Amino acid sequence: MTTTFGPIELPDWAWERAEVRQALRARDMGAVLRYVQQYAGVSQARIATAAGMTQARVNEIINGRREVSRLDVYERIADGLRMPDDARHLLGLAANREKRTGGAAFDLAAFPEVVRVYATQNSAGEEIQQQAREAEELDVLAVRGLGLIGLNDSLLRACLPREQGGKGLRVRVLLLDPDSDALGQRAAEIGESAESLAGGVRLAEARLRELLADGCDITAYRYRMLPTWRLIRTDSTMFVSAFDAGWEGHESATYKVMETPHGPLFRGFRRMFEALVAGAQRMI
Repeated sequence: MTTTFGPIELPDWAWERAEVRQALRARDMGAVLRYVQQYAGVSQARIATAAGMTQARVNEIINGRREVSRLDVYERIADGLRMPDDARHLLGLAANREKRTGGAAFDLAAFPEVVRVYATQNSAGEEIQQQAREAEELDVLAVRGLGLIGLNDSLLRACLPREQGGKGLRVRVLLLDPDSDALGQRAAEIGESAESLAGGVRLAEARLRELLADGCDITAYRYRMLPTWRLIRTDSTMFVSAFDAGWEGHESATYKVMETPHGPLFRGFRRMFEALVAGAQRMI
């Protein structure tokens, strides 16, 4: 039998959904509690017990007849829902004093924008594709990008609208300049010839031109610095991994980074991307 006492546990993915995070940003507690009902399968009475409120008060909030405005009420709701620290930050609350159990092997409370860590890009692939299908903007920073967008079976290619009058997804792609010194250095790091790596970049550019001809709203640029970060941004969510000597970006751990009001990571990575675009050579 399900207990009616104690905090409510939502799955981590529920707090990461875009509509939940938007409700938290807007402090729309009626919407937040409706999502709690949907994703945790709990009653108004169960929410009331967890948050130290009456069921009548919870009913009024859920149905829009009462707004939450007091900080202590926000705190009680957050505590009763075992709200993770990144969600608390979106709501304007300080981090929870109690360390949450489970999840990653290290404490993510100090990094509220990092909401999930995947061992590799492949383990994040399904979520990346789902985010790309629902996004209005897609930015990609890669070396040659064949595994991301340049081949028929690449991660993102099937997610792109390719007909005139589609959903209006705007796509920007940054690839390493095949004529740059940085490309030769990167090729040496991964044990590949510069000619082979440059050929991969040019193949990716050719395949991106096909997307443009098919009606996709896409631009592509060449950057000339040694690649450090591999980045996929879908609106307010980023999937970030690192390049280093000896491994490719898709082999690195992949960090899911979400925009928060005060967090520096999302803003910093986006600023880096825009700076690269400003200094890059447009090819498409």
